[in-house]
Amino acid sequence: VNSCGECEQCRNGQEQNCLNGNVGTYNSEDVDGTITQGGYAQKVVVNENFVCTIPEGIDFDVAAPLLCAGITTYSPLARWQVKEGDKVAVVGLGGLGHMGVQIAAAKGAEVTVISRSLRKEKEAYELGAKHILATGEDEDFFANHRGEFDVILSTISAQYSLNDYLQLLKPRGIMSVVGLPPEELGVHMSSLVGGGKVLTGNNIGGIAETQEMLDFCAEHGIGAVIEKIGVNDVDDAYERVVEGDVKFRFVIDTATFDD
Repeated sequence: VNSCGECEQCRNGQEQNCLNGNVGTYNSEDVDGTITQGGYAQKVVVNENFVCTIPEGIDFDVAAPLLCAGITTYSPLARWQVKEGDKVAVVGLGGLGHMGVQIAAAKGAEVTVISRSLRKEKEAYELGAKHILATGEDEDFFANHRGEFDVILSTISAQYSLNDYLQLLKPRGIMSVVGLPPEELGVHMSSLVGGGKVLTGNNIGGIAETQEMLDFCAEHGIGAVIEKIGVNDVDDAYERVVEGDVKFRFVIDTATFDD
């Protein structure tokens, strides 16, 4: 929600990478020394340079997660110039993954969802995926799909083998990681050197790119798939997130704060 505005990264429209420390939405020290209090409010005062316009055609409730999950997945797909005909794998179909599928499909890519099971098969196709593959239903999964994808977008936050997934890339392919597993993921350099592959990461995006993402979503009729809840439902919703029982984002209706 703020940054120094003066460093190289801020001047280049990459405020999230501010060299003097960006200011997060909550529990972060702002440039005036105060502590940010989060976005769960009916009103908030912000720096005008950090305001985005929600385009016509996107309702506020389905737009809210775009400012996190939307930009987090849009940014790497834009950075690596995903285009029509590219074969893109989205690993994990959750809050991040369901946005990655929609955006990559809107860019014309042939999208494959990779998940542990086929439990979300129906949702994957509804979001624009052409294929869904289950790692848990094929003991030779990584060998059978070796060298299949131009781009892999990994959204999962559990432990997994980077080396296995790098096998799935074509030579000179790109794997962008946006999920955050709790522990380090080891990688053999041969997995990158062989085939000249790229392993990279991405953390949200700058303000200009966030507006670009919102405009892209409006143009293509993309919004987050949400379940809207009241403030009194937050504790139950949290437990459901822990249990993986949400498709795909909860959005809190601040009008319920009056109650």
